[in-house]
Amino acid sequence: MRLSFRICPSQASENIREKNPVRLVRKLALKKAQMVSIRFPHHWVLGADTIVVCQGRILGKPKNPRHAEKILRTLNGAWHKVYTGIALVHEKLGSRLVSHEITKVKARRVSPEFIHRFSRKHLDKAGAYSIQDHDDPFIEKIQGNLDNVVGLPRKTLKKLLSLCKLGMDST
Repeated sequence: MRLSFRICPSQASENIREKNPVRLVRKLALKKAQMVSIRFPHHWVLGADTIVVCQGRILGKPKNPRHAEKILRTLNGAWHKVYTGIALVHEKLGSRLVSHEITKVKARRVSPEFIHRFSRKHLDKAGAYSIQDHDDPFIEKIQGNLDNVVGLPRKTLKKLLSLCKLGMDST
């Protein structure tokens, strides 16, 4: 997208009691962006959060390899949805733009041994897998936006950025 940016982790707690996946990712993305925007009030700040939902259960990042193994067993051979919320915040302008995207994903059926070995690989990813990792054989099919499963839906981000530009042109 040819944007200059700096990565500034928000340190925001991801513990929010929200059962609706759309509201959850939107709230978390906004919370992250707002926390960083306090430090950079004259800049647009992007926050994003991704979760996986399978069989009605919200699956975030695994706490440890054992938890990752449990998540992967749940996903094994199953369709699930990946939800990503993104938020753009400009503290000085008082602007907050929030959106989300949903993608359907089918995990490949794999052996318990594979799951056990694989469970140590992606402890920092929602769903305990990483679609952008080219040697990641866990995913079979995707219906929707691959960028969303990676964790940053670029088309949705471009739409929000165009709204930012419109807002800046009118101020």
